[in-house]
Amino acid sequence: MSVRHFIFAYPSGSMSKKICIGILGGGQLAKMSTLAASRLGFDISIMDKEMRSPAGQLTHHETIGWVDDHLTLHSFASHCDVVTLENEFVDHHRIESIEQLGKKVFPSSGTIALIQDKLLQKQTLKKKKIPVPAFLEVHDDDTYSAITKKLGGPFVLKSRKMGYDGYGNAMVDSEQSLREAVRHLSNRHDNLMAESFVHFTMELAVMVVRTTQETKTYPVVQTIQKNHICHTVIAPAQIPAAVAKRAVKIAVDAVKAVNGFGIFGVEMFLTEKGTIIVNEMAPRPHNSGHYTIEGCVTSQFENHIRAVMELPLGSTAMVRPYAVMINLLGKPFPQKRMEVYRAALKHPEMHLHIYGKEGSRTGRKMGHITITGDNLKKILKEATALEAEISL
Repeated sequence: MSVRHFIFAYPSGSMSKKICIGILGGGQLAKMSTLAASRLGFDISIMDKEMRSPAGQLTHHETIGWVDDHLTLHSFASHCDVVTLENEFVDHHRIESIEQLGKKVFPSSGTIALIQDKLLQKQTLKKKKIPVPAFLEVHDDDTYSAITKKLGGPFVLKSRKMGYDGYGNAMVDSEQSLREAVRHLSNRHDNLMAESFVHFTMELAVMVVRTTQETKTYPVVQTIQKNHICHTVIAPAQIPAAVAKRAVKIAVDAVKAVNGFGIFGVEMFLTEKGTIIVNEMAPRPHNSGHYTIEGCVTSQFENHIRAVMELPLGSTAMVRPYAVMINLLGKPFPQKRMEVYRAALKHPEMHLHIYGKEGSRTGRKMGHITITGDNLKKILKEATALEAEISL
């Protein structure tokens, strides 16, 4: 493991030393958080497994290594005034070890412990009477018929940890598919759970940002998946005001249930009967909130930084009536970069974000585009057409 740290000396009479925010993980979420933090004048320190991560390219404070290396983790944390994270897969015991150094971590080890295990997450939400699918823990000797007696069929088998973007999930509709799914998912994590399949009409998401002093929410959005990966976000979701109000309350209650502080993405299903069910929650900036960079007064990334630093939160109001964000997922035959620019930037109101990842693969999140406007049908059509022309 190699470690790069840079300590800046300030001349006598100059401003005091900059505050440094540490981020565990260096992907696109860390990159966009770094950009927001830098604009506010904070230093950012990144810890990632590889050099030249998207966020690591933006800072001189970079640690190469990971949290399972105790000495490297503590060396990283010692240079930070506060620490946050890019994903929920950092073992909560590692976060606790940072807290034992006297450093504040957002979200806390206690919150991460309740979220990163999906079974524990669902148990916690259910205990607080937050609507979730029927679920149960799966053991080696459980059969398809035994599970369907409790959940109905088909059902969704999930890895309790390390699952994202559809990785770690499998639809099960027979005894054979159960055995195959158990074998496949056990390679990701040994412990599994099952959830009833929810027949939904729309997938929704709400970003919630919370400090000890205030809680704010962004508009309820519709998310559209492509091969289990969030592909398109429509803001705001075209749903009745009463449904949106109920979704916001459920999202806030979910964050409070895990004693969460910072920013959280709460994914939900709107069912055929008009009820709302929480699918999953993420204790970090979320794909469904990327539109906020251009679409809202204060982006999710800036409010993430504000919350981490326990500062007053910015307005979450939209600056125009509608916004559409589409992920640029890796395609089999990527274009040369200048071809991408020429295709994407021909629309004068389109905002292009390229994450700067070193390699592409089919389905990998390589960037995104956002268009804001007054006519939802028009900007959705334009964004969809532009995305089809881009290959990253």
